[in-house]
Amino acid sequence: MLLFGFNGRATRNFLILLVSMHYILFIDRVNLAAAAPVMQQDLGLSNIALGVAFSAFNYAYAPFQLVGGWFADRFGARRTLTVCGLVWSVTTIATGAVTGLASLFGVRLVLGMGEGATLPAATRAVSKWTPIEKRGTAIGATHAAGRLGAGTAAPIVAFLITWFSWRFSFVAVGLLSTLWAIVWWWYFYEDPRQHPRITSVELAALPATDHATLAGSGPVPWRRLIPRVAPLMIVYFCQGWTGWLFVTWMPSLLQKSYGVEIKKSAFLYMALLFSGFLAELLGGMTTDSLLRRTGNLQTARSRMIAVSWVFAVAGLLPVILFHDMVIGVTGFMVTVFFLGFAISPLWTATMDIAPDYAGTSSSLMNASGAVAGILSPVAFAWILDRTGSWTLPFAVSVGLLLFAIVMTYWIRPDRPIDVVPNVARLAVGGE
Repeated sequence: MLLFGFNGRATRNFLILLVSMHYILFIDRVNLAAAAPVMQQDLGLSNIALGVAFSAFNYAYAPFQLVGGWFADRFGARRTLTVCGLVWSVTTIATGAVTGLASLFGVRLVLGMGEGATLPAATRAVSKWTPIEKRGTAIGATHAAGRLGAGTAAPIVAFLITWFSWRFSFVAVGLLSTLWAIVWWWYFYEDPRQHPRITSVELAALPATDHATLAGSGPVPWRRLIPRVAPLMIVYFCQGWTGWLFVTWMPSLLQKSYGVEIKKSAFLYMALLFSGFLAELLGGMTTDSLLRRTGNLQTARSRMIAVSWVFAVAGLLPVILFHDMVIGVTGFMVTVFFLGFAISPLWTATMDIAPDYAGTSSSLMNASGAVAGILSPVAFAWILDRTGSWTLPFAVSVGLLLFAIVMTYWIRPDRPIDVVPNVARLAVGGE
């Protein structure tokens, strides 16, 4: 098991908690997509209205990335993730009570607030609890669990809808979040050195750090941070454009473009996301292996990202050119795999660039992906309504990914932001 590559029970338990969090997080996120065909008919929603409902999540998700990253860097991941878990629970359960577009938009908006703050806070926790040469594996394992959650959400929700109702499906999965939040608050310590079960071997493997930054890193040096993270923000927008289409429209595409019935489409969707699950596991191990073999962060991060996206584009081209279910599913699977393969080097690059501000740096990057998530579902619906083609919208994805490949040249994880001395933190916080 990947998590057993980490020395000591305390570190493994910490990672198991984060793996569980990502699994639950993505079930809460994509359960709407899994239930969308039934909900759309029951609530009388048009394609545009459904696209707006999908996008509602990201209207809050994007800005609350920044809020969550800042809050986690100032006050720690323990408080941030506990509150987030409770927000997922309440809003997911409330989705089972919606009556139309307005209420659905509202609960998805608040869910976006809770989930927006989550991944930056989790990234900060990983940066403090794992050694640099194993961060890719840690990110790969945790993010892959999100893929697994997204993939298994479809059959789980389909089963609950078939045997109960779509409303009950949201209540059932929402209760998991409450349980996770309680366990996280009880187990996690901001400073791993204070954890009662951590061993000296585990502590020796952790990176050298200013202990004063473990609970909170002080004011964020925005003027130095934003230009360094800007290339990551641009390329993550390009990746997020396509990634969010898989999260939102794919179950409907399989049913309405290829004529697949709901149960079979759920399992095909699960297979697509399972390829992403494997990719993120392998991508995490690969970026760590490249770093150990070459000692070059640009090779292990930037160049690996670029190569991954070349293959992602290659997967989309036959989908656009040929209307065939086998070709379509195969092409989508290739694209999902290589989008997932790039995830670990992208997220570890935020920690490489800003070790003391991993929450904020990752939030800037992920917020740009969330902005893509606001635009792409609606753009997909607009192109679909005007052309009748379910695959033509992916032509935009090809263009954006080609642009992103060029932009990876300016990602420089080998040049970290200098640590601000404690005495001067308040004075230079606005830099």
